[in-house]
Parts: sequence; C-alpha cells; structure tokens
Amino acid sequence: MDTGRRSRVTRRRFVQQAGLAVAAAPLISAPFVTRALADTKTLTIVQWSHFVPEYDKWFDAFAKDWGDKNNVSVAVDHIPVGNIAARAAAEASAGSGHDIFGWNGSGGAHLYRKFLVDLTGLVEATEKKYGKISTIGRQIGYNQDDKTWSAFPDFYISFPSMYRKSMWDEIGITPDTWDNVRKGGAKLKAKGHPVGISLGHSNDPNTTWRGLLWAFGGALQDEAGKNVVLDKKETVEAVKFAAALYNDAMTPEVLSWDDSSNNRYLASGIGSMIINPISAYRTFQKTNPKGADDTFVMMPPKGPARQIMGGSAEYYGIWNFAKNREGAIDFLKYYADHWPEAFKASEGYNNPCFANLVPKPMPILSSDPTSTPNDKLMVLQGSDAWSAAPGYPGPSWPAVDEVYNDFVICDMMAKAAVGQMSAEESVKWAAKQAEAVFKKWQGS
Repeated sequence: MDTGRRSRVTRRRFVQQAGLAVAAAPLISAPFVTRALADTKTLTIVQWSHFVPEYDKWFDAFAKDWGDKNNVSVAVDHIPVGNIAARAAAEASAGSGHDIFGWNGSGGAHLYRKFLVDLTGLVEATEKKYGKISTIGRQIGYNQDDKTWSAFPDFYISFPSMYRKSMWDEIGITPDTWDNVRKGGAKLKAKGHPVGISLGHSNDPNTTWRGLLWAFGGALQDEAGKNVVLDKKETVEAVKFAAALYNDAMTPEVLSWDDSSNNRYLASGIGSMIINPISAYRTFQKTNPKGADDTFVMMPPKGPARQIMGGSAEYYGIWNFAKNREGAIDFLKYYADHWPEAFKASEGYNNPCFANLVPKPMPILSSDPTSTPNDKLMVLQGSDAWSAAPGYPGPSWPAVDEVYNDFVICDMMAKAAVGQMSAEESVKWAAKQAEAVFKKWQGS
C-alpha cells in the first residue's frame, strides 16, 4: 500500500504543480525513451503489453507492414499495464517521448488534454465511415465542454463473470446476482474454492468495484459531472456488501493482486469465480483445456438497482510534441480500416467502439470453435449494453480520471473489508478525497 501511495502522490504532484502545462522546472531525464526521434520517417508507439500475447504479435507485424509500405520506420514498445500512468506523466513532463501513446483503463486523454493533438477530424471521419460511436467509446476521449476529441477510441474491454460450472452446480446456486455470489461463494470457500475479485491497485478492481457500486445504485458523480455523490445510503450499502463478500467468500490474497493475478487464480483450478476480460479464459484454454471447458461466461451479477459492470477503455493519443504527427494520424486511419483484423487477433478480447466495425453475428464471439459449447461467448456481443466508463452516469473528465488513478473507489471498499473503517466512515473518507479532486479541477 505504501509504495502505491507514494507513486500516486508523484502523479498528483505533477498534475497540481504543472497545471497540465509543462513547468519550467528541470525536465525529467528520460532514459526510457528508447529511440531518438530524428526525422519524420520514424514513427514510435508505446502501449501496454496485451493480455492476449497473439495480439501484440499481430500489431507489431501490422505496424511494420504499414511502415514498409510508406517508407517509415515504425517502432512499437510494449510496457506492463501498471506502468502506463507513470510513463505518460514522465513523457508529458519531459515534453519528449513516443509519437503515439496508448492508454489502458483511464487517466490519459482528459488528464493530458493540453499535451494532445486534437483528433476530432479523425474520429468524426471514422464514425462517418464505420457507424455511430458507442456510449462507452464516446466517454474514452471526448471533451464534453467544447465537443472535441483528445484521443482516438481503439476498443473497450468488457468484464463478464467467469465461473466453474461444476462447482456452482454442486451447491445448486448460479452466480447471476451479487447476493448469490456472496452466498454461493461462502459455500465454495468452505470447500476450498473462494471467489477471486482483486482489492488491490490496478485496472481490474477499479472497474469491478465501480460495477458493484453502480449495481447498488451508487455513483462517484452525478449525470452532469458537476458534483460528487458518493456519500449516500446506496454507496454505504455497496461497501457493506463488498466487506461481507470479502470476508465470507474470498481469500485475503486479493488485497495485493495485480491485473494478472485472477487470471492465474482461475487457471490454478482453485478459483470458483472471477470477473475479468476473456483473456483469463484464453489462458485457461492453453494451460488446462478441460478446466476451460468447465468455465462458463455470463453477464456480470445483477444488483439491487441494475445489472452493470465497469469497462476498461483503450485509446490512442498523439502528443503535441510528437515528431511525426502526420504519420501518426495516417497510421491510425489505416489501423481503423483494418480493425476487424485486430479483433480477430485479440481472440474476441477487444470490443469495437464504432457500430459497424464488426457487425453481428460477430466472428469468434457468436461461434468459437475452440470453446465447448461453441456459443459460450455469445453474451459478449452485447457487452456495450452493460459496460460503462469510470464517469458513469456522467461524462469522463480530468477529475474522474484522477480519482481513478488514485484508486479511491478501490480503497473505499478495502478499508471497510479489512475493518480499518466502518462502511460509513470509509464512504465519508472517499467522498472527501473525491471532492478535493473535483474542487481542484473545477477551479482550474
């Protein structure tokens, strides 16, 4: 916890002191910038290391092929997903780095708006060509105040429930509601098969606990994005439930999990249920096909108010200090025209943000020859209906992204789960943290 808190303070201090305009203080030396951007015949891209390795292999080959056709040397750097926020802060502070920056989760397009090229023309042209952009796609990089786009929506990641059917059949419960997850999870924990939902600091818990909060009728902000609305009865009930779920149905290990931990937990054969993108299922297929056949995919659990889950936003920004802006825009245009190839390379993990990019029935999700039964993933075709970006029910904007990067919602749940605070105290603490962030941005 302490190490993560120190890293958050560093990012917060950058945002506060720089005011999202590069300060005149000495620039950070950047040994991590691996290639000199010498001329416009070079294009550099950084993005997170995909949880479906085959996608990275495809993307690297795709980018190289585009470069060969256009006489551009393309270099793609893949870094751990947990390093994205710190790398973005460092490149923005240094005013030097990659041409194209790929974000995962949140905390990019809005926080670094003053450092990014306006991509409104590119997004509108893509929407005209491939259909209306989805609600979650719009929240990724859209600036509601002046109707511009600071980033190009790539895809979103849905978080369905994955459960071991034989284990849940044995106790006669289906984990289709949050209440059933707790009750059934308690029975399965007694049998040595706890539920696994991270309470650590990473994208997975940031999305999952928001989903539970919304399912109970709570939210971080109102629809207009003007006010923090955490300190309400619905939030308290959600936190009380999260604490009960942790204590009754989960293992203490979840307090320190990262984004790959629940993947390994499912593949170990111990976990009875996780909430995660299908990368966990794909990993299980490769390591234990029989166990994967017993793993079923369903919509996230239904709560007292609604059935909903957080979605992880993926998008590309072009720095305004990029050495090859024109090449970066041309590459993203070309990439959009070949997006169905990216979808297939991700094995159905990457979900489209534009309506007609991958028409239904969608390949892989509607019928997957590697799955038993082959329609196991069909529910994911409609995941945009139950997936939401971090600002739900309001817009995404810098305050929302900073609260996300500071793991306020995760810590609100964890503090109550381990008994550090009561549910009421934890909610008031989180509301105070969020209100300070909102006040700062509303006054900027």
